[in-house]
Amino acid sequence: MNALRQYYAVTVELLDLFKNSTMERDEKILAIEQLLEKRETWMQQIKPPYSEEDRKLGSTLIELERSVASFLQKEKLHIQKDLNELNVKKNSTNKYINPYQSLSSDGVFYDKRN
Repeated sequence: MNALRQYYAVTVELLDLFKNSTMERDEKILAIEQLLEKRETWMQQIKPPYSEEDRKLGSTLIELERSVASFLQKEKLHIQKDLNELNVKKNSTNKYINPYQSLSSDGVFYDKRN
């Protein structure tokens, strides 16, 4: 089955990108997205019946899928961490520029008479 072999090849290429990449983050993310789109198209073309060789390749792919999922999770956590750090920097910079902006109005009494 050609689609299964192509799916396997793209999965291995994706794992190599995760393990051995020296690219900048933006380039790496674009490459990951392209490979995931290729994998999706090949996945849709995989149809039964499966030969014995395809079943062996499928069991290997299950292990590779777990690795891909863990690498994607790690990459996501790195990006979230950087975004959180950026937001903290942004907030601290805004507080430095305008320190009285975040004063609360606790204790203010509004007299509302009808």
